[in-house]
Amino acid sequence: MFKVVPSISVSEGKIVLLKKGNFADQIRYDYNIVDACKLFEDNGIEVLHFLDLDGLKAERPVNLDTLETIAAHTNLKVDFMGGIRTDGDINKVLEYGATYFTASSVAVNDNELFASWIISYGREKLSLMTYVSDGNLVYKAIRKKVDIDLFDHIHYFHVRGLKYVKVTDLDRDSALVGPNFELYEKLKKQFPDLYIAAGGGVRNLDDIRRLKDMGLYAVIIARSLYEGKIKVEELKEFAN
Repeated sequence: MFKVVPSISVSEGKIVLLKKGNFADQIRYDYNIVDACKLFEDNGIEVLHFLDLDGLKAERPVNLDTLETIAAHTNLKVDFMGGIRTDGDINKVLEYGATYFTASSVAVNDNELFASWIISYGREKLSLMTYVSDGNLVYKAIRKKVDIDLFDHIHYFHVRGLKYVKVTDLDRDSALVGPNFELYEKLKKQFPDLYIAAGGGVRNLDDIRRLKDMGLYAVIIARSLYEGKIKVEELKEFAN
């Protein structure tokens, strides 16, 4: 079933969005994180994408206390991302309440390690995050380009059992300019059995409906939700 997955990006205990993946261009919100998560849950949301921005920079999970608080006060299934590099990192985020985990940089720097996690933790437990800018694969969410084709990168893990992949177009991320529909159409055509989640650029409910109609598994949203372009109550349309 299609899922709408709100994203909470956390820095120093606050909700912070990076415009187009740029740490120097941030949007800060004063929402209470637990209250926001409870509101999501009350309106049919089941899964939360938790991005530890401090963890991205530190290359290890940092905002574990916030993760633990969300897990303790809601029934949301938290998909944690940010700084995961080792099995110890994975065990720690699971210990603090995450249901799933997502990794990006490690899949670029040590593809064999990430592939081993598919077996070690099970394909239902983890997702591959891929960032794209100007059609190129980038990582660390800081537009560091790598000489790897996006489709080859995904294929490598797909044939090794990967089930879930998140694809975020950084040129559109938190910019409210619309998703990269053309990219997702190509991905869906090449990987029809892969569970693809789209991220970046969602402006309104029509964008979400179009992604659903394309056969994607999920969409990750943030700014459009925090700034009222999409009302939380409207997400009930997509509740399972």
